[in-house]
Amino acid sequence: MKFGAIYPSLEGRTVLVTGGGSGIGESIVRHFARQKSKVGFLDIAREPSEKLAAELAAEGATVHFEPCDIRDIPALKAAIAKVRAALGPITVLVNNAAHDQRHKLEDVTVEYWDERYAVNLRHQFFAAQDVAEDMKQAGGGSIVNLGSTSWMVGQGGMPAYTSAKSAVQGLTRGLARDLGIYDIRVTCVVPGWIMTQRQLDLWLTPESEKELMQRQCLKRKLYPDDIARSVLFFASDEASGCTNQSYVVDGGWV
Repeated sequence: MKFGAIYPSLEGRTVLVTGGGSGIGESIVRHFARQKSKVGFLDIAREPSEKLAAELAAEGATVHFEPCDIRDIPALKAAIAKVRAALGPITVLVNNAAHDQRHKLEDVTVEYWDERYAVNLRHQFFAAQDVAEDMKQAGGGSIVNLGSTSWMVGQGGMPAYTSAKSAVQGLTRGLARDLGIYDIRVTCVVPGWIMTQRQLDLWLTPESEKELMQRQCLKRKLYPDDIARSVLFFASDEASGCTNQSYVVDGGWV
């Protein structure tokens, strides 16, 4: 785990991270804990999430895990309420939860399409809607949505995912306009190919790694820490003038 800058404005802030139990989300949770934020996170996978929460608590962090299937909006709102009750009003939201399951165009049904949008897009809006009042009452806040460069590079084999992830940038701009009058900033961090354990296990091959090194300006693999550090900046007061924009973290592929 590579920790970097310390942002004093994040100390004591209540942060909510969706999909925080593994991968990029886990790194984000760890980095906010390092900032001495009060970190709540949601995830559908109990075992790794409970292990993470226990580990961070043992290190002295203030952390609260709530199991949640973010496709179920009433369950999402109930889980957010439990985080709020445990840690206080939420003034930083990181909409990280997603799932890049591959699928063939000819196999997609209406039900599958809707489910992919539920897991990759819909929850971002409803989580933002839910915490907006906390941020209004606090006099401001920060929402960081996680996008993907998959649609920018024209990646095939998962049209429901790529289209949902492209819509995250539209959602970001719409929310930024609606919430800016309350000093609530909304930005989007757009990861490239990040070497989570899932990516290493399922998709990285010698051939794909060769292509990655050819296409990226930076000739190294990127890891979850690279995304977490960017998220911290946009969540902090150091980014007080940043909203309504997306920032690509992909080693220079796009």
